[in-house]
Amino acid sequence: MKPNKKYLKISDNENNIKSFLADLVLKPRIRAIKWARLTKQTPNMKIGYPGQHLASLITGIEGERTGARGDDLKDGTEVKSCSRVDQLDNCKDCKKRLLRIEPLCPHCGSGNIKRMNDSKWLFSIKSESELDVLTKVINRIFLTISDYPNYDNSDFESIRFQAFEIWNKTDRHKNFKTLMTNYYHKIFLKHIEKNPKKTPAPKNFWPYSYQFYLCNPVKVFEAIVSDANNLPSINITKYYPPDFDRTNIVPEQMPTSLLKKYELELLSSPNVRDIIEPQIIVGHNYSDLKSISNMTTVNKQKLKSVLPYINEETTSFLPLRDTDRITTERTPYRRR
Repeated sequence: MKPNKKYLKISDNENNIKSFLADLVLKPRIRAIKWARLTKQTPNMKIGYPGQHLASLITGIEGERTGARGDDLKDGTEVKSCSRVDQLDNCKDCKKRLLRIEPLCPHCGSGNIKRMNDSKWLFSIKSESELDVLTKVINRIFLTISDYPNYDNSDFESIRFQAFEIWNKTDRHKNFKTLMTNYYHKIFLKHIEKNPKKTPAPKNFWPYSYQFYLCNPVKVFEAIVSDANNLPSINITKYYPPDFDRTNIVPEQMPTSLLKKYELELLSSPNVRDIIEPQIIVGHNYSDLKSISNMTTVNKQKLKSVLPYINEETTSFLPLRDTDRITTERTPYRRR
C-alpha cells in the first residue's frame, strides 16, 4: 500500500487541488445554478473526467493521455467517480421531478420532497480478462465522491469532496476482489446465459454501504466547501501526501446501524467479546450490547449509543451477504 515514488510528478498538491476545485468545478457550477433558475435544467456537476483530474492532483500521478481507453493514472490506478450533488429530486405528492435548488415542488407547491442521494460507483466487467485486470493487475482503486456532509439536515449549501483508496491485491481489501469476482461469475455470466442479447447492468458499488465498509476503504482526502451555492470557501480537512505509505492509515469504520440482527448476534458472541469491548462507549458494557442483540427487533438508536462503529478487526467476522444477484437496494446516507 505504498505509492511508487517514480510516478510522483505533481507537486504543490493542496494548493493545486483548491485551485482546480474552484476553477473547474465550483465556479462553473455557480454559473450553471444561475442559468438553471431560468432554464429549469439541472446544474449537476458531471464528475467523470473532473474526478480523474482530482485523482491526479491528490496522488501526484499524471494520467496516460488516453481518455477512457487506457490507464487512468500512469501507475495503473483505476479511478471511479460519482456525485450526489444536484441530483434531480421527486415530489412525493404529484410524483414529478424538481431541481435541488427548488425548495418547493414547482408543479403542485408541495414541500413533501424526496431528495435523491443515490449516486454510486459503477464497475463494468464483461470478460474474464477484464476481471483479471481489475482484480489481479491493478494495484489501486481510487474512488472519488462529491456529496452533502449535512444531507440529513437538508443543508445543500455545504459540499464535501472525498477520495478513498482500495489496494485490491492486499489482504486488507480482499473483499473487494471477492465482490467483483462474484458479480462476474454469479451475475453477469448467469444473465448472459439467460439472455445473450442483453448486457447486464454493471456492478453497483454503493458509497457508505455495508459492502463498502467491508472492503476497508482508506480515506486519503477530504475537503468541505461552505457557502457552495454563492461564494464557495474550500477547507481541506484531510490529506495524505502522494508519497505517504497507506499501510497504517486506519480504514473507514462501519456504522453499526448498517448491521442486520444476525450480524449483530455474531458480534455479540463470546468469541468476539475481547475485540468488541474496547469499542463500547464509556458508561456501557458488553451486557448492554448483548441485551440489544437479543431483542426481537434491534433498537438502532440504543445500539448507536452503546456501539456506534466497529473497526477493521471486527468487520473481519462479518459475511459479505448475498452477492449473487443485482441489488436494487438504495443505501441511505448516514451522518458519520
